[in-house]
Amino acid sequence: MTDSMPASPHCATLVVDEAITKLDALEAIARALRSPIRRPGTSRPFVALAGGAWAEIEIPKFGEAPPLAIDVYCETSLADAQAGALELMADLSASTTWEIRPMFRI
Repeated sequence: MTDSMPASPHCATLVVDEAITKLDALEAIARALRSPIRRPGTSRPFVALAGGAWAEIEIPKFGEAPPLAIDVYCETSLADAQAGALELMADLSASTTWEIRPMFRI
């Protein structure tokens, strides 16, 4: 994964029912994976995951209540994006108190 992203990657979403900022969520992911936040200070910062996948945070729009969405993107396939999301969910469940659920069928 480089700092540039493909135009149409596959995406698998995890939902977190927490009121947390985008930066705090990215920092929690970076800590859980021991991986740096890439492109900090831009409109689309992300954390690289294993296998070339990456995670971005989608925060609720103005006036919307949580949940927070963690989008896991992968260039190769939707199955790979979903596998990366499940691995991330396990890592975050072990390192945070967040309740996390996938938005796809397991």
